[in-house]
Amino acid sequence: MSRHRARAVVVGIAVGCLLAGSPLFAQEEETPVRIDYLTFAQGAISLAIGGPGAEVERPPHHHHQLHWIDGNPLPRGFIATSDLDISTEFTYQLPALTTFDRLAVPNVLEVPSPGTTFTRYVEVHGSSVGHDEGYELLASGELSTHQRRGEVTELTIAATPAVRWVKLVLRGGIENLNPDQMGFEFSEIIGNGTQEPKPFAENFTGAWSGRREANIELVQDGPVVTGCYDRQGLLEGTIDGNLLRAHGVDQGRAKTPSVFILTVLDNGRLTGVRSTNGGPFGIYTGPPVDDVENLDCLTPPQPLGCGSTVYGISFDFDSATINTESEEVLSKLYEGLSGDESAEILIKGHTSSEGSDSYNQALSERRAQAVVDDMVRRGIEAGRMRAVGIGEGEPIASNDDEAGRSLNRRVEIECR
Repeated sequence: MSRHRARAVVVGIAVGCLLAGSPLFAQEEETPVRIDYLTFAQGAISLAIGGPGAEVERPPHHHHQLHWIDGNPLPRGFIATSDLDISTEFTYQLPALTTFDRLAVPNVLEVPSPGTTFTRYVEVHGSSVGHDEGYELLASGELSTHQRRGEVTELTIAATPAVRWVKLVLRGGIENLNPDQMGFEFSEIIGNGTQEPKPFAENFTGAWSGRREANIELVQDGPVVTGCYDRQGLLEGTIDGNLLRAHGVDQGRAKTPSVFILTVLDNGRLTGVRSTNGGPFGIYTGPPVDDVENLDCLTPPQPLGCGSTVYGISFDFDSATINTESEEVLSKLYEGLSGDESAEILIKGHTSSEGSDSYNQALSERRAQAVVDDMVRRGIEAGRMRAVGIGEGEPIASNDDEAGRSLNRRVEIECR
């Protein structure tokens, strides 16, 4: 019997053209939703906070900046000041050149407090030159309070160049009821359009220090990453563009699971989000640690296949056609499966919770079958492989934001 036979593979599918809050497997009977390229789950990275709002006594911080691109439209406070017309700039880096044809703000809602209001003016600027130069206005708008949750205000598009850096400028408030000091809130910036293929990251080997000495240590082999965290947690995952999607389990008595979406910034800092035991995602970040010679928790990444976790198989929008940027992951998956002696390999498709049950079920089957077909084309015996659609019934993370949804969109490969 193969050493992998009793274990299962989880293969995450990163879709190419879906909006944050949208299904991986979009509804056939409804207008298809589009990818939101201004989400961390699609590779947007928080770079800097500037403008007058960054100079107040209690300025916004990295957590606020990441909230604007987490795919969760819940309004959150980010600044309190006596300057009621103050502006704050949040700069993001995209993984590849992106052209936006739609920019919007959801859930412009007020809280029952005379000292807090929602942001009034929004501008989005873009640059293809660098994070601190070459910006031009992409879109702008003046917000007014929505009557109910779920509404969206469209910003007025000013220009549609291809950009790598985005600067979100928030200014003033809708209901400034307290002239002495107001707190301001914002929800989410949505950005639809087109994006060039994302380059593949190769910087996930090393160690980073986290809060409360909860270090994380990783080693990368192509698209495969393994490592340890919190001293006794073991994780495994794969690279999708500039992101690592991974799941781990604490090796203590509780066996508590965690899921991660992480990236490494140009300055070497690891940053991203983490959810533990199904809870809400929180910021997970830390600087690099130079001394990695004595790390004793790392083992070489195992081949993809039975017993692995991989995210990074992407599809054309609303289809089962695999994109060419998935080649390295699929090649590694074939290497692992071709060396396995299991009699049967089941590829099970999973979705997030958006979209109709029936369409999600059908497209999960089609995409699982596409992976089967790819493995057969590469040389695995067709009689050993079978595709199964599971749909949305077995999430491994919350569906409340795009980070969780992107982890729930996966296929599991069960080897018997």
